[in-house]
Amino acid sequence: MSEVKISAEVRTEFGKGGARRTRRAGLVPAVLYGHGEKPRHIALPAREFAAAIRHGGMTQAFAIEISDGSSALALPKAIQRDPVRDTFEHVDLLIVRRGEKVTVDIPVLLTGEPAKNTLVMTEHDRLSVLAEALRLPDNIEVSIDGLEAGAKVTAAEVKLPTGVELAADPDTTIVVITAAPTEEQMAAAGGEAPAEAAEEETAEAPAEAATAEA
Repeated sequence: MSEVKISAEVRTEFGKGGARRTRRAGLVPAVLYGHGEKPRHIALPAREFAAAIRHGGMTQAFAIEISDGSSALALPKAIQRDPVRDTFEHVDLLIVRRGEKVTVDIPVLLTGEPAKNTLVMTEHDRLSVLAEALRLPDNIEVSIDGLEAGAKVTAAEVKLPTGVELAADPDTTIVVITAAPTEEQMAAAGGEAPAEAAEEETAEAPAEAATAEA
């Protein structure tokens, strides 16, 4: 994935008050660090940053032009969001170099359909891989097509894109296929079946009414 060019301002205000003022100005407070450099406090344009993250997610690289004349290439390491406003509160950015390999957690995308009467149990929805910072895949596809109950897919069995290496434990279970419960099993687990319970309630109602009238 190619990098997104984005401008940034040097932050001089810190603390909760400074962060609030930064966000009110349409900017996202951020810290830039890595490669032994001293952490730098910057602010990114909220609208541009949000658009880039919606497109590329946590694997989106940013070519950052800072207001003091310096620049950096970075990946988002951690993002804090406001769950109510759905806005970005703070961003940690990790400096990377072109051609450098980094270890990142990539979302898992299940493809295909398992055998009939089965359930898909996802054990891990992300997979740790090693790849070049500017060639990170958007997701890792894991096929479950035709898998029968009792089957599972481990990290070692996942086919990775060219240039991507597995960083996770090869024995990590990604997904498990189990048998779907039968109607009898569901009834036993939850008591009377809904239809049967409704029939009994209907049959009992006239008797109760007759008792009340007497």
